[in-house]
Amino acid sequence: MPSVPDRMRAIGFAEPGGPDVLRLDQDVPVPQPGPGEVLLKVAYAGVNRPDCIQRAGHYPPPPGASPILGLEAAGEIVAVGEGVDTARMGEHVCALTPGGAYAEYCAVPAGHVLPVPDALTLAEAAALPETLFTVWHNVFQRGMARDGETLLVHGGTSGIGTMAIMLAKAFGLTVIVTAGSEEKCDAARRVGADHAIDYKTTDFVEPVGLITGETGVDLVLDMVSGDYVARNINCLRPGGRHVTIAVLGGMKAEINMAQVMQKRLTLTGSTLRPRSDAFKTALRDEIEREAWSLVEEGAVRPVMDEIFALADAKNAHARMEEGSHIGKIVLAIDEDM
Repeated sequence: MPSVPDRMRAIGFAEPGGPDVLRLDQDVPVPQPGPGEVLLKVAYAGVNRPDCIQRAGHYPPPPGASPILGLEAAGEIVAVGEGVDTARMGEHVCALTPGGAYAEYCAVPAGHVLPVPDALTLAEAAALPETLFTVWHNVFQRGMARDGETLLVHGGTSGIGTMAIMLAKAFGLTVIVTAGSEEKCDAARRVGADHAIDYKTTDFVEPVGLITGETGVDLVLDMVSGDYVARNINCLRPGGRHVTIAVLGGMKAEINMAQVMQKRLTLTGSTLRPRSDAFKTALRDEIEREAWSLVEEGAVRPVMDEIFALADAKNAHARMEEGSHIGKIVLAIDEDM
């Protein structure tokens, strides 16, 4: 078992701003695992849109969370806190983290980790937790997706979008996505989407109607909000559900509430990061029970875009914000693992 140093490398920033504010700090204290926690020697960390929003100063970490960026990681358990079996040391796991993944070491609640199956590399494993936890909670728990239904996903080639496609198809749903180019539409179809609509060349409402025979979709997973919400409602069939997980198009929406009543729609949404450790542990347990076998079998694996060195975190953020990526962007912290 490797010894744990006192100091480590981590990405930080002195003031909020664009990607260029990110800096590699060579002398950051290594976190100590508290009760019920494990310490990961991080091999790879996933890059997610909330990281960019936090870096820009608009998404502060929840109380008690590390100020270091990074919501998911994969690596080796090298220390455990009180109440955690020492036999877990040496396990290779991926983890949903409250923060701190852009670093050589990261403390994580033991209930938020999953074993890395043989079917995945550590880089792929680091790209899983944030999207898998988010999609499972919002599509299957809050959205109540069921076999035979039709799901509309915006941002179909994002990390969330590609995971939503794979999980929905694995559980018998028809999937329609929107994406920002024909190239991205083709990529979404390769991942498994039944239909893909280029939102830059056409309003998605009409093609969704044509695809569904004007009956509409059962569920919308929306990362845009703003003026998309009214159009999403037009796409929903009676009894449909609308789940919002991001507001990239604006925090406010104007909708016709009579339409909501007439169609008996459910409008909901969530943010995962501020939820309690107990909630995330229960979510992990359900994913492990209901969906992890799909990962172990290789049926669900993250779509990988590009891997950047930890020191190049600013370039990883720039790539995410320019919007040309397809799938997950990952940082390599320790490529020897």
